Amino acid sequence: MTQTSNRLFDELARLMTDAANVAQGVRREASTAFRSQADRLITDLDLVRREDFDAVKDLASRARAENERLAERVAALEAELAVLTGKAQKPVDDDAAAMGESPAKPKRAPRTAKPATE
Repeated sequence: MTQTSNRLFDELARLMTDAANVAQGVRREASTAFRSQADRLITDLDLVRREDFDAVKDLASRARAENERLAERVAALEAELAVLTGKAQKPVDDDAAAMGESPAKPKRAPRTAKPATE
């Protein structure tokens, strides 16, 4: 009887081990299927990955800072030019001034970049 019960327990242990292996395989299959469906859905929605978003955000931040720096430099150079010439510079259409006419459209002063709030 002892030998039969050991054999029964061995078979039962082998059956449980096989069942656990099958369950792990099913879990892996389900996980793989879920990931592929999720990847397909993300691709179909045309979403951006976080790394790409952060890279573009950093690039835009640096471009904004550069734009502000250049705007300050242009303003300083215009002020220096006004001091050197002794008068304020007005944007004038050279062709219209040469013909004694007023320009059709007045030129606008350049805009300075406003910092974006986050």
